[in-house]
Amino acid sequence: MTPPVTDTSARTRPASVRRRRQGSGQVSVYDFRRPINLSREKSRMLQICFETFARQTSTVLTSALRSVCQVDLQSVEQVAYSEYVETLGEPTYMTIFSIDPVQEPAVLETPLQVTMTCIDTLLGGPGSDDQPERALTDLEVAVVGPLYQRLVAEFRYAFSTLTVFEPEVTAVEYSPQLAQVAGASDAMVVARLRLRMRDREYPLSVALSFTGLLPYLNAAETAEVTNDRDRLRREQASARLVAGLQEIPVDVSVRFRSTPVDPLELVGLEIGNVVRLKHPAQAPLDVTAADVVFAHATPGSQGHRLAALVVAPLNQESS
Repeated sequence: MTPPVTDTSARTRPASVRRRRQGSGQVSVYDFRRPINLSREKSRMLQICFETFARQTSTVLTSALRSVCQVDLQSVEQVAYSEYVETLGEPTYMTIFSIDPVQEPAVLETPLQVTMTCIDTLLGGPGSDDQPERALTDLEVAVVGPLYQRLVAEFRYAFSTLTVFEPEVTAVEYSPQLAQVAGASDAMVVARLRLRMRDREYPLSVALSFTGLLPYLNAAETAEVTNDRDRLRREQASARLVAGLQEIPVDVSVRFRSTPVDPLELVGLEIGNVVRLKHPAQAPLDVTAADVVFAHATPGSQGHRLAALVVAPLNQESS
């Protein structure tokens, strides 16, 4: 009888190899033509910002519609603008807005059914699921416009950890293919959200320019990794710089206002000639430094020395 054959290679194989073969790893697609530049730290910062925006959106919708609405963040990813557009339905409601100081526009996309339901509710209707899919009328735009402006305004608070954004709605588009937001190959930071409203769920999305956000992400990432010792050194250096500037001598002049003179008259000046100044007799003199007027003064003396008393300008005295 032939003895059973046993595989002894598994016993002698290193434990790390056995663990790798036993684990079931997930395969992710990597496009070498467009390397992913969104690091784990940047992804975490963006996730925190979008989670804050989701909470603020829940509060705004609940208070405006008088109905419990819940918005949750599903994912944050970096994709090309063309790939993002392909995932959107048509027609849809795309709110295009600016976020100064970022030059590139951003998008808040909601299904058209959600927008129509909000209009129905704001006008006192039941907000039923049976809503038309068409472009909004001028009256409907006037009704729902302030609501979307409030939602867009929440980006200022949600992204306050990166910089101070000034969001402002600039346009509305119903066809993703016609929206002039970015080039087809431009990288976008896309946040996928889920809205729960009246026992139904709807997908929402936000798209921001990756190139526009990158400088602020890098600055925030650098600020986070700075340790207390480096921060203390910078504060001490700043304090020394301020203290040193306080002792730098600056030339200050007290003078009359300038008087234009004809070049021929200027060339013909001789000793004893009198030049009439344009300076009013009641007006104080100008106190200047580097030819910049920063105060006004009246002439006088202190002991045997000339002096000037700083006073308010005439317009402030009269007020």
